[in-house]
Amino acid sequence: MSSGKRYIERLNDGRQVWLNGEWVKDLPSHPDFRGTVASIASILDLQDDPDIGPQLTFETETGVKANLAYLIPTEKEDNIRRGHSFKIWSDATFGVMSRVAGSYRSQITGLYINRNFINQEQPHFAERIENYFKYVRDNDLLITSAGHDPQVDRSKLAHDLGDLYTAVRIVRETEDGIIVRGAKMIATGGAYLDEIIISPLAKKTAAEKEYASLFVIPANNPGVYQISRESFASQQEEDHPLSSRYDEMDTVIVFDDALIPWERVLVKEDPDTLWKLRTDHVSNGFGLHEIVVRLVSKLEFVTAVAVELAESINITKFAHVQEKLAELAFQVESVKALWYSSEHKSTLHPLGVWLPSKQELATAKNLGNKYYPRAIEILQQLSGSGMLQVPSRLDDLRGPLGPKLQKYYRGSDRSAEERGKLLKLSWELVGSQLGARHELYERFYAGDPARTFAVQFLDYDKRELIAKARAKFG
Repeated sequence: MSSGKRYIERLNDGRQVWLNGEWVKDLPSHPDFRGTVASIASILDLQDDPDIGPQLTFETETGVKANLAYLIPTEKEDNIRRGHSFKIWSDATFGVMSRVAGSYRSQITGLYINRNFINQEQPHFAERIENYFKYVRDNDLLITSAGHDPQVDRSKLAHDLGDLYTAVRIVRETEDGIIVRGAKMIATGGAYLDEIIISPLAKKTAAEKEYASLFVIPANNPGVYQISRESFASQQEEDHPLSSRYDEMDTVIVFDDALIPWERVLVKEDPDTLWKLRTDHVSNGFGLHEIVVRLVSKLEFVTAVAVELAESINITKFAHVQEKLAELAFQVESVKALWYSSEHKSTLHPLGVWLPSKQELATAKNLGNKYYPRAIEILQQLSGSGMLQVPSRLDDLRGPLGPKLQKYYRGSDRSAEERGKLLKLSWELVGSQLGARHELYERFYAGDPARTFAVQFLDYDKRELIAKARAKFG
């Protein structure tokens, strides 16, 4: 059985995914999920391709074929190999799907590598993350995460809201595990991926100890409900080429006194240890590596669409258009250079693994918060009102009025149908519900950009720069 078919068979496992007030019991056949499910299955099938598969997988110590996101880089070239595999996966969806290519699988790999990092604080962590890592690796499972607390009253911390149980916290402990209540946002892809990491995204204070836990759940964990946002999926593949294939559904994860078995509780009520893990490069650097590679794929895609838009109406001869297209190229090449630099500047950690350079990855990720919205703005500027002038359906160009419409909708270098397809694709990126969601996602998926920028500043080694200036002018 192919990797894609195994994935589809896993989906009807009783998971409580709710959409439009109804429990979606058959995701692969549901009109709002089947396009995305089919896309994920086709991507997973790449692992079985005789030519592409070896670029995406490796053989484990037990003889199992596993995705390269789970590869432990014992040589510098392993990071380059991992990056190449991430690019193949990201290109398969043009960077539009963020949770399939392996950022959280890579993060779990980092936690496993550094599993003894917090032994004194959490003595069971090493054993539990080792077992979990081997389980998801050997079963080729897809992983997402939910880390944001519900936005009830952002002027208050979670514990200031009293007994509302908005953010996830432990209600009680039992012999079998912890009982948790509350909610987490936003589980991108949670509806149709296999596993979900639950952990606060922002640093918790000592007063918020009860909200500072890290655990992992299967999507069908009893007592867990996934509440989907409005679907942006379209059934009209030709007119909505992206949303018919790649609507990466976001869900809110609600825990209704759900039991989390002890073997899946990695950190329990420990703010300092949780933040120590989150800011450790071994633990999170591998996931960041994949995020940056996916960003390259996405920016390349927007650039390609922009060039096609400009050429279709013959405006590439104008300097101000060339300036905008050059800006998109700058974006691509800047992020790509940071990606390559992070791999080539990999360093050997005392644990015996090679780590991609941290500052390049953090810089590229933070630039993405600004680059992608600007790229979409450039698409808008290049098109002007052009995207609003395409017929409601491309079939209109083939219908009774087709012969009359051909001359009005054609481009300078292409037919009306070819230009119509290009404009439909552009609108998906710029003006559709899917496009609006993606701009919002790229701005905030890692949390408040002000905080992520501040974290990079605090983490950045400024001593050498200051020493040079002081040596000359101090």
